[in-house]
Amino acid sequence: MTQPFLPLTARSREEAHRAATPLELFFDLCFVVAVAQAGAELVHAVAEGHAGTGILNYAMVFWAIWWAWMNFTWFASAYDNDDVLYRVVTLVQIAGVLILAAGVSRAFEDHDFLVVYIGYLVMRLALSTQWLRAAHHATDPAERTMCRRYAGGVAACQIGWTALLFVPEDGRPWVFLVMALAEMAVPVYAEKDVTTHWHPHHIAERYGLFTIIVLGETIAAATVAVKSGVAENDALGEVLPIAAGGLLIVFAAWWIYFVVPAHDRLASNRQGFLWGYGHYLIFTSAAAIGAGIEIAVEQAVGEAHITTLAASSAVTIPAAVFLLCVWLLHARYFKVGFAQQAVLPVAALAILMCSFAGHWAVFAAGLVSAATVAVGVTLTATNPATRRNGPRAS
Repeated sequence: MTQPFLPLTARSREEAHRAATPLELFFDLCFVVAVAQAGAELVHAVAEGHAGTGILNYAMVFWAIWWAWMNFTWFASAYDNDDVLYRVVTLVQIAGVLILAAGVSRAFEDHDFLVVYIGYLVMRLALSTQWLRAAHHATDPAERTMCRRYAGGVAACQIGWTALLFVPEDGRPWVFLVMALAEMAVPVYAEKDVTTHWHPHHIAERYGLFTIIVLGETIAAATVAVKSGVAENDALGEVLPIAAGGLLIVFAAWWIYFVVPAHDRLASNRQGFLWGYGHYLIFTSAAAIGAGIEIAVEQAVGEAHITTLAASSAVTIPAAVFLLCVWLLHARYFKVGFAQQAVLPVAALAILMCSFAGHWAVFAAGLVSAATVAVGVTLTATNPATRRNGPRAS
């Protein structure tokens, strides 16, 4: 039975059988709403021929979503005590996520960040409260200082974000860049003397679960687009290759991400920062694949005011970025020999080249993605050194 109040103290990194909690899973699912809104706005912007503005807005909004998720995830890995107060404060953070999601459209279309800011304010005040509570219960002075640095840094950055509401529109991307860098500097500064006790297996699982959720949203968005293309335009022949290719890309993305034990790359705080921050590109590109499939479908049925090359690139570019980022962050550390190391970079280049395959571009990219998995499995099975070292396949 859940206790009303328990000390919010650090958990052990060596804790056995550490797994994601139902509250964490609920937290992740609520983020899907925000991810879906960002993807839908990206589709609209690119389909209307405003790719540059749409991509910039998407990158900024998705960063806000990702950073809020990541702040909670790493804190929970170190301090989750699952008492009533902890649950209530986490639910407040979820409310902030939903407010942020409600403001995504206005941020894209009117560059009005007020609702997004309010959602962020709710989330960050709750997070600061959690850090202050952890500081109150800390017995080690260095840990107490670290928690206070986190609380103060989060609060200071939230004040800095207020500038988004007042600076001219042309200056907002620069404000965003400065504040994003400041936000990412807070954990580095806070943990310069002592580190939080995040759990490697738990963190790897949490990131994996969010990857699954983003890929699931990609499939959902693509399914709706294909359904619309068939029902409203009777264009089964045009959308079927896109649907098949998109599905192969998503299936391959799942396979390639989960094929190696990611937690083995989380032995230190330095590795944790690089791995955790680098996932921004993995999550962003994974969600953008779904948006790209929607764009390709709209272009195929004549509802998007862009070229076939542009529509194809909306799928192939994020797919290639996903493969490269997974390779850079953890897959390459589990490869033996040049052939295994070259599979994902070569596949990324091949997927980019598929952009020029006209209406068959997405299908061709899907075939390349499937072939990448098949080649990886074959190379792993035929390399004795790989079998001894333990990676399963890619």
